[in-house]
Amino acid sequence: MILAGDIGGTNTRLGLFEPMRPRPRQRAIQVFATLEFPDLASMIAAFLEAGSIDRATIDRACFGVAGPVVDDSAQLTNVPWRVDGRAVAKAFGLKRVRVVNDLVAMGHAVPVLEDAELHTLHRGDPIQDGNVLLLAAGTGLGITLLHTVDERIIPSPSEGGHADYAARTEGEIALLHDLTARFGRAEVESVVSGKGLVNIYRVVHRGRPCAAAIDIVDADAPADISKAALARRCDGCIEVLEFFVESYGAAAGNLALAMLATGGVYVGGGIAPKILPALETGTFLKAFRAKPPFESMLTKMPVKVILNEETGLLGAAVAGADL
Repeated sequence: MILAGDIGGTNTRLGLFEPMRPRPRQRAIQVFATLEFPDLASMIAAFLEAGSIDRATIDRACFGVAGPVVDDSAQLTNVPWRVDGRAVAKAFGLKRVRVVNDLVAMGHAVPVLEDAELHTLHRGDPIQDGNVLLLAAGTGLGITLLHTVDERIIPSPSEGGHADYAARTEGEIALLHDLTARFGRAEVESVVSGKGLVNIYRVVHRGRPCAAAIDIVDADAPADISKAALARRCDGCIEVLEFFVESYGAAAGNLALAMLATGGVYVGGGIAPKILPALETGTFLKAFRAKPPFESMLTKMPVKVILNEETGLLGAAVAGADL
């Protein structure tokens, strides 16, 4: 059996899978609040105990983690955890443990996703063996390039979410000034992520009351802002979400050009499925394509939203099946 994990800045999913091909079969899954545990080992122990799972049935594990991975070890970017594959193997008597970036894990799942797990924003005209871009905004912003090698998709790790933010409009320039004044520099993740929604809110609502009375200190503030905008309860929150969607589309277009994603673009993460109506207005795609003289090439790239919130966990299981 495969023990798989999708370790995020807010939540962590652990699951047990049978190593079926091409898509492992899920046997058990549990979601944990990441910071309620001091480390991964204690969370795994709680998972096994809650499910009455015999450790002897598990012979391998793969964990996708939100941070750069070196030699099966990673310091998470937004969580004070270090995940060490060798330490986990020793603690639970596992023969093989692999640690990969969370977007690399998600990338392993892309080829096995079913049509019902995807929502098409733009059908496009993809090149069959072309590069594929996967980006996912949630607590942070994850990015990976999927190469096609011998008819097999291979995800490449990236920390592109921490690259500099490219402001294009007067509103974005105002946000850029605010972010650099507060943090010293502005990352793409500072705009295109859950915390990005809050950062945009701060600028849009400066000196302007919020009809939805959002508390931006609250951990649920990003979701509350989106809900208020979609329900049209606050004009300012509507503006925030439109700003976010346009920035998301522009960032996706930049990355699609950088990676020459002629095979298509997949938008994952926890935010996109929750704001589908806003993504479907055309704002995202307009900003995505507005890269003259490459509008025609970008228009040919399919754009799909991943609806399955367990895609990262599934991808970790797919990667684990190869161990």
